[in-house]
Amino acid sequence: MKKAILATKVGMTQIFNENGELVPVTVLQAGPCVVTQLKTVENDGYEAVQVGFVDMKDKIVNKDANGKKEVIHRNGATKSVQGHVKKAGTSSKRFFKEFKFENASEYQLGAEIKADIFEAGDKVDATAISKGKGFQGAIKRLGQHRGPMKHGSKFHRHQGSNGACSSPSRVFKGKGMPGHMGSVKVTVQNLEVVRVDADKNLLLVKGAVPGAKKALVTIKETVKVEA
Repeated sequence: MKKAILATKVGMTQIFNENGELVPVTVLQAGPCVVTQLKTVENDGYEAVQVGFVDMKDKIVNKDANGKKEVIHRNGATKSVQGHVKKAGTSSKRFFKEFKFENASEYQLGAEIKADIFEAGDKVDATAISKGKGFQGAIKRLGQHRGPMKHGSKFHRHQGSNGACSSPSRVFKGKGMPGHMGSVKVTVQNLEVVRVDADKNLLLVKGAVPGAKKALVTIKETVKVEA
């Protein structure tokens, strides 16, 4: 992996491309991300770049049970957020994430990663926490069929039979049932970057990206290239 960035979801809109075709796009506020730590083989056993995203006031950083500022745990080490970012010469950040870049050794502490690392035409993968739908029935959650809707039917949106009563006399583990829907990590692959606004750090990605507005989205160069 050579390119990746953290972003927040702004929303969806539509634009016209060079051919005059209408294209639905998701607008992402991508960066700027600050390099807050460099992982090395000598110290950590692997190479990676840790980045921080979204400024946060020091006075509102959460405190743990000991009254200290919120901590970051990396390989068993505990360090306050303020002390952690002080070495990088930046303010406290709300989000932290590591990327195992192929050229991790070329990055410097405190360097910024902006949206201009991508360009129009790039293929990316977008990862985010999907919208939570709460408790839902099997029809909406799993796409199961409903029963007859005619008068007299007592089976409309019920799940139906779960199995025979005499054999095996139980419901198999993993059976699709009503339950909590959404609020899980989802990755959409092979999305096309339609436009990049380097001045405002905006990425316009073709199609839908998982997550609600203001959700944290991880954008990486795609791992699967369509033929």
